[in-house]
Amino acid sequence: MSLRLFRHAALIGTMDEARREIPDGALVVRDREIVAVGPTEELVPEWEDQVERITDVRDMILLPGLVNTHHHLYQTLTRAVPAAQNAKLFDWLVTHYPIWAGLTSEAIYISALTGLAELMLSGCTTASDHLYLYPNDCDIEDEIRAAQELGIRFHPTRGSMSLGESQGGLPPDRVTEDEATILKKTQQAIERWNEPDRFGMVRVGVAPCSPFSVTPDLMRESAALARSYGVGMHTHLAETLDEETFCLERFGQRPAEYAASLGWTGEEVWWAHSVHVNPAEIAAMAATGTGMSHCPSSNMRLASGIAPIRAMRDANVKVSLGVDGSASNDGCHLLGEARQAMLLQRVLGQPDAMTAREALELATLGGAAVLGRTDIGALAPGMAADVIGFRLDRLEYAGAYPHDPLAALIFCYPRQADMVMINGRLRVDHGELLGWELGKLVERHNELARALVEKTV
Repeated sequence: MSLRLFRHAALIGTMDEARREIPDGALVVRDREIVAVGPTEELVPEWEDQVERITDVRDMILLPGLVNTHHHLYQTLTRAVPAAQNAKLFDWLVTHYPIWAGLTSEAIYISALTGLAELMLSGCTTASDHLYLYPNDCDIEDEIRAAQELGIRFHPTRGSMSLGESQGGLPPDRVTEDEATILKKTQQAIERWNEPDRFGMVRVGVAPCSPFSVTPDLMRESAALARSYGVGMHTHLAETLDEETFCLERFGQRPAEYAASLGWTGEEVWWAHSVHVNPAEIAAMAATGTGMSHCPSSNMRLASGIAPIRAMRDANVKVSLGVDGSASNDGCHLLGEARQAMLLQRVLGQPDAMTAREALELATLGGAAVLGRTDIGALAPGMAADVIGFRLDRLEYAGAYPHDPLAALIFCYPRQADMVMINGRLRVDHGELLGWELGKLVERHNELARALVEKTV
């Protein structure tokens, strides 16, 4: 058993039930669990003789680790591809599908290392990924291995596409899979990798890609499979008006209504984007406990629209944040996404449409709720020791630190985390990802990215 004490934090933003903000705060970690949080003057006399290590974190704000609920890590390989820079979603996808058909096992692994490392350096400690195409020798194990080596808490969702162009879908047939194979591979991934216990580091989900790339039968079968194992269910939904038109023409229903008819609502379900949902659909999301992943940068980049987050929050919908694909963002900075979420709600004309504290709540407690976890998202006794820290005595926070250090993280331009602890292990210290030579990783990643695109030129 190991005990570690962090003391004299400028502020601890706990995100606990009382939303305590503790100046000159302290925090005690035992192995992978938080055992105490409070003022330094109270905790130090009680714990300093018991702990093995004491760390002063003066001028640093401590927060629970950020939670990313929607991503496509492989897309770090196709950032800023010229032919897709000014495209809406459907055209953007059609441009990328032939490129992604050249993905390999190594490409999935290296891209996952790259994207997850970038996320960790932004303060993310739990990440969900949606890998929905498996050409060549690709497997979901490739990205799980990367997450395990980095030490990040990971929610891989075994995605799928079965509705190819020949059947009226969007993707070319060569990047789709047979539905029996999809269900078998998904079941195998759950049985091999899912860790349902408290503090589990890998939680596998079931994730047919979208209404325009899978059949209704696969949606139903995937839902049944997920519920038989008690795992999460994830899909893209109501992202664009083109998708809405597709669903109305093909199924005679709006996307949200279509999903509900196939069993894709409920506490274990979360939708990505949900930009084009009406008040009745928002009410249905709240009533069924269906969550969503808000991806503001991607929605802006692809001109998809602005998700009605204020209305969702007011209706008690579970709302979280996702950076989305690294070719539609084109980055993996979750604190930056929280800032973007706040600003995007305000741009509609209401300066109080989202506060800085609400944005941080989406990135912590919101993500935990959407992923169905009660062990992350807050700094409190009994919670996982997922702790991040940002130094406030830096140029970017000058003038904000004395006034409201918590709000400063969102209002001021986002910076990298100075400290990241995941499951009780320090993974980022003084802004450096421990144990990794990122220069070599970036070099290999760029080689793979160049080769992948050149294959299709």
